[in-house]
Amino acid sequence: MKYFLDSAKIEEIRYAYENWGIEGVTTNPRHIMNSGKPFLTVLEELASEFKHVSNFPISVEINPHLEDPKEMVSEGKKIAKLSDNFIIKIPCTESGLIAAKELEFEGIRTNITLVFSPSQALQPARIGAKFVSPFVGWKENSGEDTGQYIQDIVNIYKNYGYDTEIIVAALRNGKQIVDAAKTGAHIVTCGFEVYKNSFYHAFTNHGLDVFRKAWDETVKEEVMN
Repeated sequence: MKYFLDSAKIEEIRYAYENWGIEGVTTNPRHIMNSGKPFLTVLEELASEFKHVSNFPISVEINPHLEDPKEMVSEGKKIAKLSDNFIIKIPCTESGLIAAKELEFEGIRTNITLVFSPSQALQPARIGAKFVSPFVGWKENSGEDTGQYIQDIVNIYKNYGYDTEIIVAALRNGKQIVDAAKTGAHIVTCGFEVYKNSFYHAFTNHGLDVFRKAWDETVKEEVMN
């Protein structure tokens, strides 16, 4: 399973790439806002940071106010020109899917986002989108069970040999990461702190305390002898 970082903060992204080996980045308008920097500034930073890294997808979302497929395609082309690593992130609406189909036809890779059902996930695969992003966190916040929904998407893609990669998105904790891995999804994308917390377990720290005390006693005995 691949780990993507859900962020637009260059310091977080750089740290996660260098230390955790993340294999991609997903951004959205809220992440851009939280970075405290203008949209184009963030894009320029990301393009520069990874200009020498091949096969490192960075999903950049188009203006969410756009509803006309032609306008979506036009903006997608402009963003794609900024970096070979940029993947155009488009909402899973009829207009968005029409635009994504055209962009894929022209060789511009897309990530269909805001997917909340298996039926929505079918068309992105049919048009050959590079990625599809079914959301988990928001659905679970409203009391829905997301395990079967992700599993259904994975099974459908396997049934028909679709090449579209599944990014399980909007994950909030380590359990959701594990649940996504158990389904066989290709990728998870999480915030910086979600990954950090997933590396932690209280018993690991407890074990280190036990072993450190034993180590210190052993070294003390050696010094005394």
